[in-house]
Amino acid sequence: MTESDVRKIYELLIKAYPEAYCPLNHRNSFELLIAVILSAQCTDKRVNQITQSLFSVAKTPQDIIDLGEEGLEKIIKSCGLFRTKSRNILEACRLLVEKFDGRVPNTMEELISLPGVGRKTANVVLSVAFGIPAMPVDTHVFRVANRIGLAKAEKVEKTEKQLMEHFPRENWGRVHHLLIYHGRQVCRARNPECKICKIKEYCDFTNRTS
Repeated sequence: MTESDVRKIYELLIKAYPEAYCPLNHRNSFELLIAVILSAQCTDKRVNQITQSLFSVAKTPQDIIDLGEEGLEKIIKSCGLFRTKSRNILEACRLLVEKFDGRVPNTMEELISLPGVGRKTANVVLSVAFGIPAMPVDTHVFRVANRIGLAKAEKVEKTEKQLMEHFPRENWGRVHHLLIYHGRQVCRARNPECKICKIKEYCDFTNRTS
């Protein structure tokens, strides 16, 4: 795929999804961190419903620690894997208090030291909360990037690296959201709607199957 193709894909996706920004409601880096941890195998709509209740009673890591496992589970129980997420969130909050003075760290190494925080979650926090150029790769980004030809990789980290090589640093975070929106609305895992796709003429998958 040429640099010109990549630029055109970006321009077309921007035009198609001007609303493509982080859909998780949050007021600060701590709330975003908790929301992203909760978002695994859970819809954004559900997460926003849960965090509306959670953040009304727990605004800091210590507040969540004070809820305890039973109290936290009661609030987040409508979320998938809520018991595992509850344990991870509580332990992450303890580490935030003990190691980071109650603040969310802003480096990849420190973020992934927190339970429930993998590279994708860390990249979202870095990009959205701190404005640090990062390329989060979730299942949608991984699928779409490799399907259309922006990446050719079998692993997430290699996909991340290839996407970072294609796009300017200042666009990395936006590309992440654009590919998620495109993956949810058009380029779905099953039965992608290639006929209505705005970038089909630049897509490897469309060109292979047409």
